[in-house]
Amino acid sequence: MLQVLLVRPGSTEYDRQGRIQGNLDIPLCEAGSQQVERLLGEVETHGLVAIYTGPGQAAKQTAQMLAVKTELATKTVLKPKSLASLANLNHGLWQGMLIDDVRTKQPKIYKRWQVEPQTVCPPQGESVSAARQRVQESLAKITRKRKTGTVAIVVANPLASIVRHLLTGDPLCDMWNPSNQVARWELIEPAVPAPLR
Repeated sequence: MLQVLLVRPGSTEYDRQGRIQGNLDIPLCEAGSQQVERLLGEVETHGLVAIYTGPGQAAKQTAQMLAVKTELATKTVLKPKSLASLANLNHGLWQGMLIDDVRTKQPKIYKRWQVEPQTVCPPQGESVSAARQRVQESLAKITRKRKTGTVAIVVANPLASIVRHLLTGDPLCDMWNPSNQVARWELIEPAVPAPLR
């Protein structure tokens, strides 16, 4: 049986400042590296057979730290595979803005963003449905290639929420909940293989 260890990277300076990061390529900050160290102290390697990561620096750094932990614990050498299709959502003109600025300047859109994220597309950004499609295609390839064992997928929020939604079938809402943002992990048994819909 296949299991997915879904890992959200540690924080970046943008996370610390409350800014919308989107798919901007920002590394872990010092606190983010420490968060990942603590996170890896909680994570058992669960017999990892592969590590997939988004292309952003924070995700790749977190995936590399997970690979080192796996090697130390199990003597298994895994090289994280970066997939462009696991890039975080492109938030267009919102990238770099403070979340509070969007909340105060566009309160109705912000509320919809929280409750029904699939109905909002940031100006010049990517819709949730477009991101969902590309992630679904990646998950389908991963589940075809890996039938058993545990694969780690290291992606930042809000993309991590989309991955979780596709694997569990749970509703997609509140993708920007601060408690879901950084340095978290969960082990998921996919409800169904990720078919293309």
